[in-house]
Amino acid sequence: MHRTLTRLDSIHGKLLSLISEIDDERFRRRPTDNEWSVAEVVHHLSLVEQYVVNSLEHSLAQPPQRLFLLRRLVPTRIVAWRLLRVKAPKSVQPLDPPAKEQLIENFNGTRARLKALCVEHKRTRLRQVVFKHPFLGPIDGTATVSFVGYHELRHYKQIREVLKKIARLTSRGITGTAAVPPA
Repeated sequence: MHRTLTRLDSIHGKLLSLISEIDDERFRRRPTDNEWSVAEVVHHLSLVEQYVVNSLEHSLAQPPQRLFLLRRLVPTRIVAWRLLRVKAPKSVQPLDPPAKEQLIENFNGTRARLKALCVEHKRTRLRQVVFKHPFLGPIDGTATVSFVGYHELRHYKQIREVLKKIARLTSRGITGTAAVPPA
């Protein structure tokens, strides 16, 4: 669990460092009408993590469960690959993200809850809960925490792609792409 939490902290730090440097206009600007802005990506990450934490808390209040061995071997690392495109479930689509500071505060607060949950319940107990992932299927709690880190890495890469696209548009003098309305 220590290695998983270290990876969570590492990618979270990289992501926060990257977005802290972004001005509000670029933070809220979409490269195209069909792509998310950085604000929407971060809001999505926060919503997913809130959902995960709430689900894990609910599962931890239930009697222990076990997954078959093969189900416990699901490689959560594939979530970080940007080659596979998966549409986000409606409940975690980033509609109307809050202001940047509030978004970061919410995201950090949820991460703190996840880490506290891991410290309190430890690996053994987390292996005894089942999380139903919409793409990976049922995974145990430790795999779920691992998923959160790889999911954040996936969207860290997406944010870098969005920023490159916005920079190209700006360098060509294109300003007509969509922006998320201010919070």
